[in-house]
Amino acid sequence: MPTAPHSAAPPALADVTTSDQRLRRFLHGLPGVDPVGLEARAATLGTRSIKTTAKAYALDLAISMIDLTTLEGADTPGKVRALAAKALHPDPTDRSTPTTAAVCVYPDMVATAKETLAGTAVKVASVATAFPAGRTALDVKLADTRDAVAAGADEIDMVIDRGAFLAGHYLKVYEEILAVREASGPARLKVIFETGELSTYDNIRRASWIGMLAGADFIKTSTGKVAVNATPANTLLMLEAVRDFREQTGIQVGVKPAGGIRTSKDAIKFLVLVNETAGPDWLDNHWFRFGASSLLNDLLMQRQKLATGRYSGPDYVTVD
Repeated sequence: MPTAPHSAAPPALADVTTSDQRLRRFLHGLPGVDPVGLEARAATLGTRSIKTTAKAYALDLAISMIDLTTLEGADTPGKVRALAAKALHPDPTDRSTPTTAAVCVYPDMVATAKETLAGTAVKVASVATAFPAGRTALDVKLADTRDAVAAGADEIDMVIDRGAFLAGHYLKVYEEILAVREASGPARLKVIFETGELSTYDNIRRASWIGMLAGADFIKTSTGKVAVNATPANTLLMLEAVRDFREQTGIQVGVKPAGGIRTSKDAIKFLVLVNETAGPDWLDNHWFRFGASSLLNDLLMQRQKLATGRYSGPDYVTVD
C-alpha cells in the first residue's frame, strides 16, 4: 500500500517533510537538550507540595486520565470484562469516583471491551502495529490497525520502528506513522516511541517532532515492556515538545507517559509537570493520559484515606 502524502504535515512545516534530507536538517536543527538541566528541572518540580483540597482534585483528575491496561498473552474475555467494569466503577462503594479515560487491550480483545463499555464515556484503546516490538511488514501493521478499528477501537496506540529511527531513516518513520494515521480512520492515534530504547534525550525530542508532524493525536513514552519506561525527565521533554509545536502550528497534541507510574505521589508529580510545562490546557484526559494498571489501586486507596481518615490497604481494592 502506498504511503500517505507528505502534505499531511501542518502547513507551517510542510516543507520539512518533502525529503529525507530536509527532515534530517530540521530535526538536527532542533535545540540540543541539556540532560543535567532537564533532570534538575524535573526533580525540582517533583518537590512541589500539594494542599489537601488540591490533592483531592489531583487524585480524581489522575483517575480520569488512566488508560486502564492489560496487555498479556494470558488475557481472556473474562479478564477484559472485569477490567472494563472496574474502569466504569473504580470504587463500587463510592459512585462519585470518576471513570477512567479508557481501557487498553490487544486488537483481538477490542470487541469484548467495546461490548462491555457500550453507551459509556470510557474509550476503548488498542495497541497495534505488531506491539511491542513493531518488527513486521507495513502491510501487516496496517491490517492490525484496521482490524482494531473495525472491532470498535476509539484509539490506536502504535509503536514506531525504532530500528529505522536509530539508523537515521527519519522519513521512513514519518511515512509509516502517516500510513497508520490513515488506517486509523476516526480513531485517535497515540504514537509510542519506546523512549528507553532511543538512547538520548535529543533522540526523544526528534521522535516527538516526527510523531507530531505526521499527525499524532498523542505522543507516548513507552510500551511498558522494557526496563526504562516513563520518567519525569522524558515526559517533561515531551511536554516541552507539544507546547512548542502548538506555538508554531496552532495544533495541540496530547502526551501519555506509560510504564512504571505506580503511586499517587508519582502521578501528582506528573500532573505538576503538565501544569508547569505545557500549561493547564493539557490538564484534561483529552490531552493527557497515564498508561497504567496498578496505579489506579493506589489512587483509590489515597482517595479513601482523604475521605475517611483511614488507610484501607491494598486488600480493599480489586486486584487487576
